[in-house]
Amino acid sequence: MQSEPETICNVAISFDRCKITSVTCSCGNKDIFYCAHVVALSLYRIRKPDQVKLHLPISETLFQMNRDQLQKFVQYLITVHHTEVLPTAQKLADEILSQNSEINQVHGAPDPTAGASIDDENCWHLDEEQVQEQVKLFLSQGGYHGSGKQLNLLFAKVREMLKMRDSNGARMLTLITEQFMADPRLSLWRQQGTTMTDKYRQLWDELGALWMCIVLNPHCKLEQKASWLKQLKKWNSVDVCPWEDGNHGNELPNLTNALPQGANANQDNMGQFKSLEYQHLPAHKFLEEGESYLTLAVEVALIGLGQQRIMPDGLYAQEKVCRNEEQLISKLQEIELDDTLVKIFRKQAVFLLEAGPYSGLGEVIHRESVPMHTFAKYLFTSLLPHDAELAYKTALRAMRLLVLESTPPSGDMSRPHHIASVVPNRYPRWFTLSHIESQQCELASTMLTAAKGDVRRLETVLESIQKNIHSSSHIFKLAQDAFKIATLMDNLPDITLLKVSLELGLQVFPCIHYL
Repeated sequence: MQSEPETICNVAISFDRCKITSVTCSCGNKDIFYCAHVVALSLYRIRKPDQVKLHLPISETLFQMNRDQLQKFVQYLITVHHTEVLPTAQKLADEILSQNSEINQVHGAPDPTAGASIDDENCWHLDEEQVQEQVKLFLSQGGYHGSGKQLNLLFAKVREMLKMRDSNGARMLTLITEQFMADPRLSLWRQQGTTMTDKYRQLWDELGALWMCIVLNPHCKLEQKASWLKQLKKWNSVDVCPWEDGNHGNELPNLTNALPQGANANQDNMGQFKSLEYQHLPAHKFLEEGESYLTLAVEVALIGLGQQRIMPDGLYAQEKVCRNEEQLISKLQEIELDDTLVKIFRKQAVFLLEAGPYSGLGEVIHRESVPMHTFAKYLFTSLLPHDAELAYKTALRAMRLLVLESTPPSGDMSRPHHIASVVPNRYPRWFTLSHIESQQCELASTMLTAAKGDVRRLETVLESIQKNIHSSSHIFKLAQDAFKIATLMDNLPDITLLKVSLELGLQVFPCIHYL
C-alpha cells in the first residue's frame, strides 16, 4: 500500500513434487492462509523460474568441500549468526567429539534441503496450530462478530480442498472437529440439560456433511478410511458429543419460514432469481452410451430422494429431513428437463414403484417411513407432460400417510420384503406432522388441478383423498380448491370437479357442524 512504509520480509518456501510443503516469513502474520509475501514469492517463482536459482541439497555441497573449506563455512556461519547458533554449534561440537554420544551412533546426518523420499507422502503446507487457534477463537465468540461466517468460510475451504483432491482437506477437517469437540459449552449444555442454538447445530450439520464427503470419496485408500472410522468412533464415544436427534422439545416448529417453498428457494396435494445453465458433459468412463455427469447427478438425486428412511426421533432432526429434501428438490428445479433427463425420470419412477423395501414409493413401507409427498409432487409435475399415467401412479402411491393409520398397511404378504415392513401399531412423536400433512394436501391439490376434465382420474384422486387425508381442515381446503378450479374459466364449470368439491365438503361438514 502506498500509505504504508516499505518493508522487507525474509521468505522461505520448500516444495516437493509441485507442492508447497512448508513456508516461513519474517512478517509475523498469523493466519491459516499464506501471507501476501509467501504468495508474492510463489507467483514470482512460477512466472520467472529462471530468476530463482536452484541449489543442490546442502549435504551434496558440503561433500564437495575440502577440510579448509568446511572449517571456513562453519566459522563464517557462526560469525554471521553467532547469537542464534553459537550455543547449538558448541553443543553439537561437544557431542561429535564424544565417542559415546548418541549423535555418533547414527550414520550420516539429516539434511532438511534434500527433500522427501519418493515413497514418502507429500502434501501442501498446512499450519495446524493456526487452524486450531482460529477455530477455537471463532467458537469462543459464540456465534457473534461474524464468527459463524468465518467458520463457514473454513468449511468452504475444506470443500475446495476435497474438490482438488488435496489430502489436507481431511487433515484440516480433523483439526476443526477436534476444536468443536473441545468446546466447553458442550459439557455446560449437557450439565444444564439445555439444547444448543440452531446456528450452532447448523455448524455441526456442516461438519457431519463434510465427513460424509470424505469417507465416501472413492479415491481414498482403505487404510485411510479405516483410520477415519477409528477416529469418528472415538469422537462418538465422548459423552459431550452432541446427538443429531438429541432435541426432544415439546414446541412444534414453524416450518413455513424455515423451509424453502417452491420457486422462492431459488432467490438470492436480493430477491433476484438465479439464472443457472446446466449442460451435459460427457462421462467417457461410464458404460451406457449417452450418459453425462448431469444425467448421473440427476439420477443419484432421484435415488436419494426416493429412498425409504425412518423418521428420526428428535425435533431438529425431523426439521432437517424436511429441509434437506426441499433444498435438493429446489436444486433439481433449476434444471430444464430435456428428452435425456425425462428418460431418467421415467426409469427412476418405475424403479421406485417396484423396488420393494428400499423405496419410499414401494407397495408396502414401514409405518414410520418418511412420507414422499414433496418428492412425489415434483415427480408428478415433471412427468405429467411426458407420461401422465406414470405421473398419476407415482403421486397416488405417495398420498399415503401410514403414521396416522390405525391398521397395518395392506399388501401381498406372500412376498418376503412385505412381511419385514409390517410393524406394531403405535403412535410415534412426529413434531413436523402439520408440515407433512400440508405437503400431502398440496400434492392432492396439484393432482386435482391437473385432472380437470378427466372424469376417471378425478374420481381416482377423490378416492385417494378420502382414504389418506385425515385432517378436516385440509379436506375443507381441498373442497375449496376443487370448487375454484371447477369455476376458474369463463366457460361452463367442470361438473365432475364440482361433485368432488361437494363430496369433500360433505365429508368434512359433520366436523365443522360439531365444532
